[in-house]
Amino acid sequence: MKKTFALLAAGLLTLGACSNDEAALTDSTAAADPGESGFAVDGIAADSAVAALVPADITARGQLRNGASTDYAPAEYRKADGQTPTGYDIDLTRAIAKKMGLKDGTTTHVEFDSLLPQIGTKFDVGLSTFTVTPEREEAFNMITYFEAGSEYGVPAKSSDFTPDNPCGFTIGVQTGSSQEDALKEATAACEAKGAKPIKIMSLPDVPQIVTRVVSGQYDAIFADSPVLGYAVARSNGQLKTTGDIYDSAPVAIAVAKDNPELAKAVQAALQSLMDSGELKEIFAHYGITEGVLSTAEINPQVQ
Repeated sequence: MKKTFALLAAGLLTLGACSNDEAALTDSTAAADPGESGFAVDGIAADSAVAALVPADITARGQLRNGASTDYAPAEYRKADGQTPTGYDIDLTRAIAKKMGLKDGTTTHVEFDSLLPQIGTKFDVGLSTFTVTPEREEAFNMITYFEAGSEYGVPAKSSDFTPDNPCGFTIGVQTGSSQEDALKEATAACEAKGAKPIKIMSLPDVPQIVTRVVSGQYDAIFADSPVLGYAVARSNGQLKTTGDIYDSAPVAIAVAKDNPELAKAVQAALQSLMDSGELKEIFAHYGITEGVLSTAEINPQVQ
């Protein structure tokens, strides 16, 4: 999941930066980036039951420290200044801190490969689109809050595209993504049953694909669900999602294995945000309306 986000997010961060001879959304046609303002967490009230669970050292510090690889829009990336972290995981860090009764939740950029070893030492938590795996659960407490998968997007005005039967349609996908591999398998299945193959159009970045979909050159785009939601939010009503989310997997906050108290506090804070509806509001700010969980679990059983 994280590798797919790397490719898709890289394209989204260049929204409006394509050359004139490329059919891509420009800053004049794209909606403002919701990450520039972020979600306003100041109105989130402390939860006394959550605050009672927070380890004493964090309460005394008054700050929840998060580490994230800030190059995965819309989960965690950087504002136009190239320095300030933003995204729904950054806003969620601050929201959790508010529920804990702390002054704030901070996020520091760390390269993804070196992030996990620093959780429990330099950082209290890791919110960086960590998909839950048995290997990660052996080393960390993983607290779930979201499910991400693959989803189709089509022109908002009209579309004959059917996600359950993509045979014969022209579908845009990012080069090297897991969705490209999935479409190759799907078109082979189409041909095996005597149907028309899928016309797979692989391009380097998402804005190029989105422009071709909304202009009618492609029937659909197939991408990671959060990335597609973000693209929809920035399309000025020209793009919409359709069908189910495929191959979804839980995403979780990582907490050091030797700090079960903090894991329970994070779980309680997430559950409070879920129960109040504030977690859904944070994701909706970035155009994501599906995949937000209603129950926060510590180390759920996964394959």
